[in-house]
Amino acid sequence: MPAPISLAWASAPWARPSHPTSFATCSAAPSPAEAARRGTVVSQGPRYFGFVTGGSVPAAIAADWLVSAWDQNAQMFVMSPFAAVAEQVVAEWVKELFGLPAGWSVGFVTGAQMATFTSLLVARHELLRRADWDVERLGLTGAPPVDVVVSDESHRTVFTALRMLGLGTERVRRVDTDEQGRMRPAHLARLLGEGQGPCLVCAQIGNVNTGDADPIEEIARLARTRGAWLHVAATSERRRWLVAGAGLADSIATDGHKWLVPYDLGIVLTAHAEAHQDALLIPAHYIQRTPGEREPRGFTPDESRRARALPLYAALRALGRDGVGEIVERCCTLAERMAARLAGHPSVRILNEVVLNQVLVQFRPPAGDDVAAEAMTHEVIQRVQQDGVCWAGGTRWQGQPAMRISIANWTTTATDVDRSADAILAAVDAVSRAAARAAG
Repeated sequence: MPAPISLAWASAPWARPSHPTSFATCSAAPSPAEAARRGTVVSQGPRYFGFVTGGSVPAAIAADWLVSAWDQNAQMFVMSPFAAVAEQVVAEWVKELFGLPAGWSVGFVTGAQMATFTSLLVARHELLRRADWDVERLGLTGAPPVDVVVSDESHRTVFTALRMLGLGTERVRRVDTDEQGRMRPAHLARLLGEGQGPCLVCAQIGNVNTGDADPIEEIARLARTRGAWLHVAATSERRRWLVAGAGLADSIATDGHKWLVPYDLGIVLTAHAEAHQDALLIPAHYIQRTPGEREPRGFTPDESRRARALPLYAALRALGRDGVGEIVERCCTLAERMAARLAGHPSVRILNEVVLNQVLVQFRPPAGDDVAAEAMTHEVIQRVQQDGVCWAGGTRWQGQPAMRISIANWTTTATDVDRSADAILAAVDAVSRAAARAAG
């Protein structure tokens, strides 16, 4: 755990300077660097397993420094030909990684939230266009209603995007899921059969808790029967059996900072290149287009923005397809190792089948009930975080409390996993001893 930032620094009566400040004056004041030393989290470390944070590879970090140093506005080709060409190269590489057709369109945004928003923006445009409604010109008042079908386990970014797009969250219809959080196709088929009009189906690859994937191929077949737009939220481009059918989707939202690059980099991919640009481009007299070149502003809601594709270019150039796959596969193997190391303890329950990089762990006294499991899981998580050997957060899975362990850092080794497992089990034993003493 990071040490608390000095209250003296945090509460100092800073006055905004009116004039340039000398280095000597700055040096005499409380240092932001010192505050950063105390207040940052070691999320780049190999034993940080919180929030699916990931870790940047060195080539991407160096490229990110260059992005800031060059300070290019990557809005138009004429403003930064290099940034536009880098985007186009990376777009082709990303499509190859996912096994997508060459005609797919790719944009680079801030993260998975904006990738989801952009994907659903394009979906809204295309679905209403097919219903003879120009939503960009006429808005949603009087528009044919869009039937939105989501999973019980859809990521919250989907619901945030629906709110921002005026499609609402209370009117969505939810598909039941199984013990791994996978959408049940039979229930989806029934819901699609009951609906009518434009339809948007949201599925996912990489459940935020279990790491598992919806059966995309079957979902895509059902969506096509209805004429629906299928959107997929994806966290992995490897483990092919998990991503089978991704190319049958209409749009995909993912990000690069789960495994490879510094924040922020989200990626939106869609099979509908024309709709992608039609939903986003608004002409202006001062805009200068370069015929035959990529105009980055046509692929994202942003106008002025940094050249955020460059760190991903550097990471993919340094690692290659095989190197990316090795990082993902190694993290998944280490997640399996973590689950195996913890599972032998009588007070540990692994709540998910470990298929990607996520491990859900519940701590429960051998003879304890759900109330005891709630208390023990909370106490173990707190002890682990305070101990500082590793860091993992809490979650709830199908009504049950759990520690969520996310292994997504290229620097994590088997030794890190073993050391972390030992620390977690030591916390379990400490909580058990404390409970025994309290019981008398």
